[in-house]
Amino acid sequence: MRPRRDDEALVDVLDVLLRDGAILRADVIVSVADIPLLGLKLTAAIAGMETMNEYGLFEEWDTDRRLAGISRRQNDDREQNGAFDDPTELGIGSTHDGVEAGDESEN
Repeated sequence: MRPRRDDEALVDVLDVLLRDGAILRADVIVSVADIPLLGLKLTAAIAGMETMNEYGLFEEWDTDRRLAGISRRQNDDREQNGAFDDPTELGIGSTHDGVEAGDESEN
C-alpha cells in the first residue's frame, strides 16, 4: 500500500486547533557538568481567538482592541460630520500632557 496525500487532513487539523485549541508545555534545563545553570518553563497556547477568549486568555487584549475600534469609528464619524472645528480637539498643536506647544518653556 502506498501512502496517499490527503489535502483534507491538514484542513481537519487546523479546524480542530482553531476550534478546540492546544497547549504546548516544555521544561528546559541547561546544565554544565551536571550543574543546572538555567531553567526555562515555556507554555504556548494555539487556538482561535474565540476559543482563547472562552478560556480567559487574551481577554484584556481583545477588550482593548474592540474599544480602540469603537473609538476609531466614532472619530471617523465626527470627522465626516465636521464636528472637529478646532485642531486642538484632535491633539494637533498640543503635547501629550495637555500643555500647548508654546507653553513648554515654563516646565
